[in-house]
Amino acid sequence: MSKDIRIKKGLDIKLVGGAEKTTTSISLSSFYAIKPEDFHGITPKLIAKEGTEVKAGEALFYSKSDERILFPSPVSGKVESIIRGERRKVLAIKIAADTDQKHQDFGTKDAATMSAEEVKNHLLASGCWPFVKQRPYDVVANPNQVPKAIFVSAYASAPLAADLDYTLNGKEAELQAAITAVSKLTEGKVHVSVGKNANSPLASLKDAEIHKVSGPHPSGNVGTQIAKIDPINKGEVVWVITPQDLVVIGELLLTGKLNITRTVALTGSKFNKPHYVTAIAGAQISDIATGNLENDNTRVISGNVLSGKEVKEDGFIGYYDNQITAIPEGDDYEFFGWNKPIFNKISTSRALTFSWLNSKKKYDLNTNTNGEHRAFVVTGSYEKVFPLDVYPMQLLKACMYKDLDEMEALGAYEVAPEDFALTEFICVSKQPHQKIIREGLDLMREELG
Repeated sequence: MSKDIRIKKGLDIKLVGGAEKTTTSISLSSFYAIKPEDFHGITPKLIAKEGTEVKAGEALFYSKSDERILFPSPVSGKVESIIRGERRKVLAIKIAADTDQKHQDFGTKDAATMSAEEVKNHLLASGCWPFVKQRPYDVVANPNQVPKAIFVSAYASAPLAADLDYTLNGKEAELQAAITAVSKLTEGKVHVSVGKNANSPLASLKDAEIHKVSGPHPSGNVGTQIAKIDPINKGEVVWVITPQDLVVIGELLLTGKLNITRTVALTGSKFNKPHYVTAIAGAQISDIATGNLENDNTRVISGNVLSGKEVKEDGFIGYYDNQITAIPEGDDYEFFGWNKPIFNKISTSRALTFSWLNSKKKYDLNTNTNGEHRAFVVTGSYEKVFPLDVYPMQLLKACMYKDLDEMEALGAYEVAPEDFALTEFICVSKQPHQKIIREGLDLMREELG
């Protein structure tokens, strides 16, 4: 049985550089890196040292708060270096990959016959637990809690997002094994959301409730779907897993090997040929985009343009990311750009902008904020693109002045930073909404648990 979810509030940002549905297998990168900052809220305790030989799936570090939560190497090889920042904070663990890959064997499992405790212990021991994230706070899930439900969003609505129907095609066995396993971890339901008119491999899964989603971005955000299906109240926890991570979990159960290989979309106007490549998590950007990237005045982003992170060409793709975006760097300024008709930019306002005249037009936007940072002003524009039953302006301000009671009352338990990516995009005050929400959630987690 499926249930429809229709989102009316939002904004589709149509950009040039969508990935063609062709996939290239790239050769193994020379170096891979795991960055603890990808796992927000985790304080790493190192297991591997420089010079240590590791297999794919072997733990590099664990969480200081729970030593059962392991973070594995995506490839076999030698730990080349441990990159540290201020106060010896671990920024990255860099691994020189072997030519012939060796995998740690975790043994095959039949998900249908496993108990909840067996599933949990297997995910913890194999290093797959970081794929399970929790709301509230949008951090790696606490294995000591039991969620009221588990959510999987197989509908990507972000700008230039990877087509999940294409990238997951042929992975039905892995997806079913993973869904069967994780369904044991909750007393509630596993909610899977797919596009209304999509041909998703997840649409016919057992042990899950399927929802068909339509509407503009952020209809594909799992936070939007949670709010429409089973909202989070104080004291409740839900878990979130992405479809590409379900494939990794399913393959682990079926083969006994941890294989964090993803189909990554290379998108944006600065790619000569936007298309898909297969790459292992933590691969070097230069190896993934070799010969395809224009280096002239380019911003490379691991993820999408709204919520991804800027990386250099010699940097590494994020652990959870299945998209790399390359767009022009916005370091040029237009003379009187605010005081003349604008035809090549997107705006929710009709003042001097004409993007509303052609809703299907695709734009080649750059990273220019088109204005300087200034005080918050009340415009009422956030509510037009924010589908959650939350007052976005008031919650942002409560996070800024750190009023925990007000943050609770305004629905901070329901949100994650990505839910405010669109409000940040249209903000006339140029405020960093996602950063404000992240700092607010961190404060709540520290003070309220």
